[in-house]
Amino acid sequence: MNVSVLGCGRWGSFHSWYANHIGHTVTLWGRESSANLKRLKETRQNDYLTLPPEVTLTSDLARAVKTADMCVISIKAQEFRSLARQLNNHKAIRKKPLLLCMKGLEIGTGKTLTAVGREELGRDVPLAVWVGPGHVQDFIRGLPNCMVIVSDNIKLTRSLVKQLTSPLIRFYYGSDLLGTEIGAAAKNVMGIAAGMLDGLGYGSLKGALMARGTSELSRLIEAMGGCKMTVYGLSHLGDYEATLFSAYSNNRRFGENFITHAPFSKLAEGVYTAEALIALSRKYGVELPISRTVYDITHDHKDPRKCLETLFLRSVKDE
Repeated sequence: MNVSVLGCGRWGSFHSWYANHIGHTVTLWGRESSANLKRLKETRQNDYLTLPPEVTLTSDLARAVKTADMCVISIKAQEFRSLARQLNNHKAIRKKPLLLCMKGLEIGTGKTLTAVGREELGRDVPLAVWVGPGHVQDFIRGLPNCMVIVSDNIKLTRSLVKQLTSPLIRFYYGSDLLGTEIGAAAKNVMGIAAGMLDGLGYGSLKGALMARGTSELSRLIEAMGGCKMTVYGLSHLGDYEATLFSAYSNNRRFGENFITHAPFSKLAEGVYTAEALIALSRKYGVELPISRTVYDITHDHKDPRKCLETLFLRSVKDE
């Protein structure tokens, strides 16, 4: 199968590596101005992996779309609407599955990425989501993991799982698209909270974070019309080890460095997702204490120690 990966950052380069690894013909697209693409063209390497010579590199979006049987999209979540508008100008995109490999919600609207995609691309472009636990560094070393693919069309879901599963990644069929997207995005907020606890020396509270985090997100997902149990699957709770504990987790590292005032230049999607979750909290009348605390610290610059101690150590509530 011809796979075009749109986005050449950490995960985009991995998705290209992985598709090639399991036998597909791969084109990796990046913007002409992309420093990531320039480096890959010059060295075939980035900080995480070496791309095999069979992977074609291009900045020609039309070419990437035209040659693809399927497009994998791995860019910053907040840039997806802009890319979707560009894709809508290419007739070749019609009927080709788009597999979204980002974990985020659109700030300003709180919309899931498939909702954004439908608005910009219409219903004749099949959309699916690939999320779950794992780090590029571990996959490249051959360490396996389990992930989930979900769409609103079970035939599409099963087809994608069949084409992408391997001994390195075992895919499960998702059945709740809304719950999966909300859970996958929100786990990054929990990652920031975990990092802040680490920075304050309160790592022992991560168990409480996991229990209370899943609880508040299950209430939101149910209020939005999804299945509240989805949060306990691979997209959210199943991704906690990789997000709340791993040294590779950008969101956890962002939270810890925020507390210790150490510089951090990597993308932490949870910062944007916290803002979107607060908007959803208001819209659906669901309290999200952890998300609110992260938002208060990162956006309103409230005292992290005081906020987190109030959240975990001073409030008395029913479990």
